[in-house]
Parts: sequence; structure tokens; C-alpha cells
Amino acid sequence: MTVTIRRAGPGDAATVHGLMRALAEQQGHPDAVTATAADLAAALRRPDVTYLLAERDGRPVGYVSWLERISFWSGDDYLALDDLFVVDAARGQGVGERLMRAAAEIAKGRVIRWEVGEANAGARRFYERMGAQLTSKQICRWQPS
Repeated sequence: MTVTIRRAGPGDAATVHGLMRALAEQQGHPDAVTATAADLAAALRRPDVTYLLAERDGRPVGYVSWLERISFWSGDDYLALDDLFVVDAARGQGVGERLMRAAAEIAKGRVIRWEVGEANAGARRFYERMGAQLTSKQICRWQPS
């Protein structure tokens, strides 16, 4: 069975939404996804937003998503990876690595930055095997009223 990687478009919004909900469920936050498929369709039209879908025999098995950003300190563009997710049935089969390598191809030498929970040991091992440098930082959230 061959896995193909392709860029998702607005017509893939429902598929992406389903995968995002599966990721949120897996992480123990089933109600965290408040964006709708229509919201995602609009986001997928933006040039700074990218979702790559991994499909096996036409069925979605994972995705990687990012926003293009600029570092004000260095002036360099970078990819701010938002999610990397592979469904349970496709884990351990190289899908995550293929998605990350596809992102690296698109990055064209730019840095890719992302966050991973300190308790997510499996993901941390995966990223280290890929050669990523893991650093510690506190994530702050603020929603002023």
C-alpha cells in the first residue's frame, strides 16, 4: 500500500477537520477543536497556511500543518509547524517521517519550529531521531477581556 502526500485545498476541509478532531481526542482534549470545516476551508485559501495530507489508497492517514512566519530578530522566514498527526493504524510505518520530509522540501532551507509537550515522550523521541533540537520553553496564553 502506497502512501501519497499532497497539499490540502479548501475541498479537503472536512477531511482535515476530522483528523484534527482525532488528534484532539488522542491528546485528551476532545472539545478543544472549535474551528468548523468552513473555518478550515477559509484558512486553506490563505497563502501562509499549509496542510499536507498523507493518504493510503485514497484514505487520509495523517497530516502536517504550518503557518509561514518571520523572525523579527533574524529577519528570516520560517515555518511554524502547528500539528503533525498520524492515525493509530498507520503509526510506525514511516508516515510521520514522510510528512516531515515533505515539509522540509517545501521549507527550502528555512527553519521549521514547533512545540511538543514535555510529557509526550514518543513524539520527543521521534523528533530527536529526525535530528531536531529540542529546547525547553514555557508557553504562555493570554486572552484579555
